[in-house]
Amino acid sequence: MRPKSPTLTANELEMMRIVWRHDTPVTVRDVYEELRTRRPVAYTTVMTSMKTLEQKGYLKATQHDRAYLYRPSKPKQQVIRAMVREFVDRVFNGSAGPLVAHLVEDDRLTEDELREITRMMGNKK
Repeated sequence: MRPKSPTLTANELEMMRIVWRHDTPVTVRDVYEELRTRRPVAYTTVMTSMKTLEQKGYLKATQHDRAYLYRPSKPKQQVIRAMVREFVDRVFNGSAGPLVAHLVEDDRLTEDELREITRMMGNKK
């Protein structure tokens, strides 16, 4: 069996967003109930995915009575930064310039977002 990739899948990222939004540890049931409002999902699928997230090092679990309580082991910004870095390495051979060019040329960026990008680039000098 192939080892699990440390990269987050779309479904794992969706679950991590739920966990990050909570100020207190969450149970599988908490995540399952929130996911169910968006799409059909099996409880066992959520449970397996959260165990996988724990194995990948994104969640820490502690047992409380008969349930496990999960909390993030890494801050959201740290995870996103690593995901972007991995994406730039994989897609753009480590060069962020082409990524920035794609973002600036993207019609979905608002004027405010473009101004913010320009401001951030000015602060890097």
